[in-house]
Amino acid sequence: MPERTVAIASRTGLHARPAKLFVQAAQAQGVPVRIRVGDGRAVPATSMLAVLALGAGHGAEVVLEAEGPGADAALDVLAGLLSRDLDAEEPSDA
Repeated sequence: MPERTVAIASRTGLHARPAKLFVQAAQAQGVPVRIRVGDGRAVPATSMLAVLALGAGHGAEVVLEAEGPGADAALDVLAGLLSRDLDAEEPSDA
């Protein structure tokens, strides 16, 4: 199963707006994606409550894992998202 390790770049960690953007992006990938902090239990990346419950703060390393066709591309997209400071970016009107 492909996986990526990435440090959370958002100032507030994976909370509020950054978590919402991450969960929405995970839902759009079309493959099952899970996220965990360190050696902790992996949770569905599409669940806002599960992602918030991880308590991943700024600089925390998380592991993303996905399976199925397109898993590597999905992980690249999601890892790229988490490596940006989503708190500093302007919200889009999309």
